[in-house]
Amino acid sequence: MTTSSSAIQNASPVTIAENYTRPLAIVTTLFFMWGFITSLNDILVPHLKSIFELSYARVMLIQFAFFSAYFLFSIPWSKIVNAIGYQKTMVAGLLSMAVGAFLFLPAASFASFPLFLGALIVLAAGITGLQVAANPYVVVLGKPATASSRLDLTQAFNSLGTTIAPKLGGLLILNAVPLAIEELRQLSPQALHLYRVQEAASVKMPYIVIGVALLLLAVLIAASKLPKIQHVEYRPGEKVRDSVWRHPNLIFGALGIFAYVGAEVSIGSFLVNYFGQADIAGLSAKTAAGYVSFYWGGAMVGRFLGAAVLRRIKTGHLLAICALCTAALVVISMLTSGHVAMWSILAVGFFNSIVFPSIFSLGVAELGPLTGNASGILNMAIVGGAILPLIQGAIADHIGIHHAFFVPVICYLYILFYALNGSKPNSERYVSAYN
Repeated sequence: MTTSSSAIQNASPVTIAENYTRPLAIVTTLFFMWGFITSLNDILVPHLKSIFELSYARVMLIQFAFFSAYFLFSIPWSKIVNAIGYQKTMVAGLLSMAVGAFLFLPAASFASFPLFLGALIVLAAGITGLQVAANPYVVVLGKPATASSRLDLTQAFNSLGTTIAPKLGGLLILNAVPLAIEELRQLSPQALHLYRVQEAASVKMPYIVIGVALLLLAVLIAASKLPKIQHVEYRPGEKVRDSVWRHPNLIFGALGIFAYVGAEVSIGSFLVNYFGQADIAGLSAKTAAGYVSFYWGGAMVGRFLGAAVLRRIKTGHLLAICALCTAALVVISMLTSGHVAMWSILAVGFFNSIVFPSIFSLGVAELGPLTGNASGILNMAIVGGAILPLIQGAIADHIGIHHAFFVPVICYLYILFYALNGSKPNSERYVSAYN
């Protein structure tokens, strides 16, 4: 069976005839939840940095542990999708996430940084399952022509979660002024351990609530009647005369996801510490956490607007505009100080808005029954959120946090290339080659 755009188009009348509003709304709750949890890492970074006296490079192990799970578990999850389907994979992902959330309790009780990292890996492993199943499911749940718009709309609710989490997390987790490094060094080993246990305890209640919410959501998804999308369902034993490696839009798209998530996470992870710099805003950690919501809130607003704009403007063209704007805003922040530097870096969030759903929908275009495997590859590339923040953290330790933001600039320039050239599927490359 050869995969082609005509195969999808031939199946689309059935798709169009269905009313997918209700299942789309149900799946959208998953986007909100994993956005909320992912954004809480931006609060864990400054919190655990102060508790365990970590350098920028070491504290970025939080993001490294979390986003490494995408690299480790995306392909296994894609095989699970092929074996049990999209809906059951979503349920399994939610249950895995709940286990990870509850593991924060022993990590906080023992005030152990390695245990925190372990809990984050398990939590992110579950989120990986959700992403592998939910992203392509939304893409194919309707007209192919509006796939980017549909995924962008669901990602807007993901951004709603990322907007709420920093503000709420700042109030619940960063509710105490941490001791200075000099004060910590004066404590005895026993007193230091007790202090760390006391400070780490602030994460317990938020993650208990998250764990319970995830279990309830798993029950909801399991009980829901979600439609099967036959033309992209993998059938065991069926031979597909195609390979994901024959689709440049997927391969370049995976690099695009790597670059985008790395840039987005690098910026978000450093905002609290960045705004605490005297030459930027001199804010306390708790106050700065509130401003992080503007970064993620901008992405939410941009995605709601983008869902409409993507119905009128080609996905690649809008992606190119956003890539240019994000790169320019980061450069402005690096070259300035004070409120200009602060608000220009926050404005990046707005133009980040449509980037992920656009790259994802362009990356899985014309893949048919290979969509599940392609989703695994694209989600594996989210490991950029593990690697690039770690690189930026090491650079920040040497040249300062202000100028270490050149790393995201490079990422956005690659996305510009993808938007203009790398995102063309095989059919478009074939047509352009013979015209």
